[in-house]
Amino acid sequence: MSAQEDRELGQWLHDVLDVEQVELNYFRGIATPQGKGRSFGGQVVGQALMSAIRTVGEERPVHSLHAYFMRPGDATQPVLYQVERDRDGRSFATRRVIAVQGGKPILNLAASFHQAEPGLHHQSQMPDVPMPEDLKNEEELGAERAGDLPPLFLEWLNTPRPVEMRPIELRPPFQRGAREASQSMWMRVRGNLGDEPAMHRAALAYTSDFGLLGTCVLPFGKAFSDTDMQFASLDHAVWFHDDFRMDEWLLYTMDSTWAGGARGFNRGQIFTRDGRLVASTAQEGLVRNVGFKG
Repeated sequence: MSAQEDRELGQWLHDVLDVEQVELNYFRGIATPQGKGRSFGGQVVGQALMSAIRTVGEERPVHSLHAYFMRPGDATQPVLYQVERDRDGRSFATRRVIAVQGGKPILNLAASFHQAEPGLHHQSQMPDVPMPEDLKNEEELGAERAGDLPPLFLEWLNTPRPVEMRPIELRPPFQRGAREASQSMWMRVRGNLGDEPAMHRAALAYTSDFGLLGTCVLPFGKAFSDTDMQFASLDHAVWFHDDFRMDEWLLYTMDSTWAGGARGFNRGQIFTRDGRLVASTAQEGLVRNVGFKG
């Protein structure tokens, strides 16, 4: 992909996340450009977070969000976000956001903001993995294995996306077979997102939905493109620990501690390439095997 195409895709994501204020405490997120079908959950979370951020001063960056998906969204239509200003304290602020489409709520989100201050510090150590320059991205892997991949997955790979992902391990459908419920990948937004920290945090919320839910079905060799599987995010949480740029390489490590009852639970950690842990994630989702009889 050319540098010009990267810049255009980076601007695409910036425009998607840069919600428009339409009234006090009301914001509108644009429809997915050239979108179709069901909305990508990360986009709704990212727009909801940006709506909340727009009601809080820059001196208190967001440090956590918790979102529940209630209905599938329509990628071809804009979304209205209503923000409730629950609390503005001396150090912390809290916001609630309802995402509405077609007169019905599709997501609710709670976010907390904290004024930066010094404190005790420790963190998990980043795993020893190959650097992104030594890996192929998903589009390159798809071109190499096109004859073995499902058409639906190939179509998704060939659709221009603002986020580049370079997996450490090959997951289904690139490579089938049961494996441990963990995976890692390098990720970055293509192009340049600008210097507003809030935009980078919203972009991380957007990107953190990629791949996370699929971690819990790795022991079964399953993938989103499998026709006998039904996937849907139920809730999603992100904790922001430190500053970062989403247009620079970040390592996303994921694992799943449990799956059962047609649901799966997943966790993630996000590191900068110099080893700083800048965010943690968690998600539970529907992972229904349509043909499973028990």
